Amino acid sequence: MAQIIIPTPLRKFTNNQAKIDSNKNTVQAAIEDLAKQYPNFQKHLLDEAGQIHPFIKIFVGEDDILDLDKEQTTLENNTIVSIIPAIAGGSYNYYNLLK
Repeated sequence: MAQIIIPTPLRKFTNNQAKIDSNKNTVQAAIEDLAKQYPNFQKHLLDEAGQIHPFIKIFVGEDDILDLDKEQTTLENNTIVSIIPAIAGGSYNYYNLLK
């Protein structure tokens, strides 16, 4: 089972849980499942097309999924998945979504 690490600013959407276990076998499936479990979290993870927002970085272990198989990166038992939201900068104002 993989373990998803929820960053502090987003924990209010997961009932303050810092870690959530997932039995899904890809990053995309795990993120979609997380969004279903916590519907208020969905808009912070997925765009209207159901794709992971481009301003969200996801790491499997120490590797950015963009350097692996992107959303189709396989999750093994004991895999750590980290969600890293954009903190500042860029043309997208992420913090408007947090309201």
